[in-house]
Amino acid sequence: MAEVAIEGYASLWNVADLNRDVTVKGCFEASLRARGAGGLRMLHQHEDAPVGVWDEILEDERGLFVRGRVMDWSAGARFCQALIRAGALDGLSIGFRAVTARKDGAVRVLTGVELWEVSLVTFPMLLGARLGVN
Repeated sequence: MAEVAIEGYASLWNVADLNRDVTVKGCFEASLRARGAGGLRMLHQHEDAPVGVWDEILEDERGLFVRGRVMDWSAGARFCQALIRAGALDGLSIGFRAVTARKDGAVRVLTGVELWEVSLVTFPMLLGARLGVN
């Protein structure tokens, strides 16, 4: 099997997730500058073994855009490829640490985020965090 190219939005600005966290434009800026796409891992369900690589991660007008490749280097990665090709896996989720945040009513507004990884997930906390296959 060859690699599977994917892209999508791992976070959307000003949209509350199921945990009532909201990201705002600029919250990932310092982390992306420090790590770059190559310093962030692509995981499956936030587990330890990488299933691919992120080639591009950037903040745009809509949210945190990601582009990468799911590889075929392990059984877990090939399983992710099969799920994506079948349309059974299309969620994205961020693994992070909140650096700065403020309360706004019932939500936590994340203004500074240390981004560790972006996972391919079955059920994203942010319902609109989805990927597409290139």
